[in-house]
Formats: sequence, C-alpha cells, structure tokens
Amino acid sequence: MGSLHKTTFVLLMFCLAALGSADYLKYKDPKQPLGVRIKDLLGRMTLAEKIGQMTQIERENATAEAMSKYFIGSVLSGGGSVPSPQASAAAWQSMVNEMQKGALSTRLGIPMIYGIDAVHGHNNVYKATIFPHNVGLGATRTLC
Repeated sequence: MGSLHKTTFVLLMFCLAALGSADYLKYKDPKQPLGVRIKDLLGRMTLAEKIGQMTQIERENATAEAMSKYFIGSVLSGGGSVPSPQASAAAWQSMVNEMQKGALSTRLGIPMIYGIDAVHGHNNVYKATIFPHNVGLGATRTLC
C-alpha cells in the first residue's frame, strides 16, 4: 500500500472511530419511552441546568443571552408586560423566537416554555380579539 493510501486509510479510520463514539442522546429520540427520555436527560443535566429549567422569569428580563447563560426554562408575560407599546403579533413572534434561540443554543438544547397572562384573550397584542366573558356569563342567566 502506498504512502498516500496509508494516510487516507488512517484518516478514514479516525473519522469512523469519531463517528462511532458520538454520544447517542436518548432524550432526543422520540421512539424512546417518555420515562427513558426523562431519566437520560436528567442524568446529563448539571445542578445549574436543573435550577434554570425550574425557573420562570418575567419577559422584561428574558434576553437570548440570559436564556442561554442561566438555562432558563420558562418566560412569562405578566399582566401588561409587552415587548413595546402597540406591539403587533409579528413583534411578539420575533421576541419569543429570539428567546427560544437562546434556550436552544445551550449544551442540551432544551426549548423554553412561554406563558402569557391571557385569561380573557390576548389584549396585550395590539388589535387582537378580547373575549367579552361577562356578556357570556350574563347570557347564562334568564329572567323569569
């Protein structure tokens, strides 16, 4: 075997060895049972990652950098918490997508959960529908 062929062969063996030792991530395999996925993920997490995943922060403090640095698991827009005055649905989507990019950029790539205080409709989204629940409640009562 020539010198060039030996070098190519050795490089090929190194590449195959590296691929063979790649870590199989059970928690990312949807074919695995849920309990197996959870156990695998928790076994890989550091204490800081576990604390971050149990933490919910207010939207105002949630940047892509904060999501990544502190492994934040959840963000909440509390009553009146908006990305900007008269924010459109597109502005909300952009804001949440940036936070999600930060969450997914972590070592384990765990997506965040986004919550919004919207019991009666998304009245914080400019020009969105607000459900008039009191009208519905009143309609359930009859006067006889």
